[in-house]
Amino acid sequence: MPNWSCMKNCGACCYLEPSERPELEDYLSWEELKQYHDLVGEDGWCVHYQKETKTCGIYEQRPSFCRVSAENFKRMFGVNREEFDEFAIDCCCEHIASLYGEDSEEMTRYLELVDHE
Repeated sequence: MPNWSCMKNCGACCYLEPSERPELEDYLSWEELKQYHDLVGEDGWCVHYQKETKTCGIYEQRPSFCRVSAENFKRMFGVNREEFDEFAIDCCCEHIASLYGEDSEEMTRYLELVDHE
């Protein structure tokens, strides 16, 4: 089974448009939900997302809900450690496909990174 990995210069998870994530209230606390909404720019992207480089401007200080880890996914989504890699890879693929397209360079690079079919 492939292991989840974050791909540099992607940023698909930084597209935060709340209307495209209607279940936010199901997995974020009230405080996290407020912080989430404060991060959303007018264009739906995180205000700290640097579009030119596709990187996070506050990476080391980013909120916990921006950190992909087995512990966070257990807390937010109820995903067990054994299911984490597959679940996280599927989340990344879904975000990449919706933003860049299923046949995009980003998707190709991501699938090669995680060696996922």
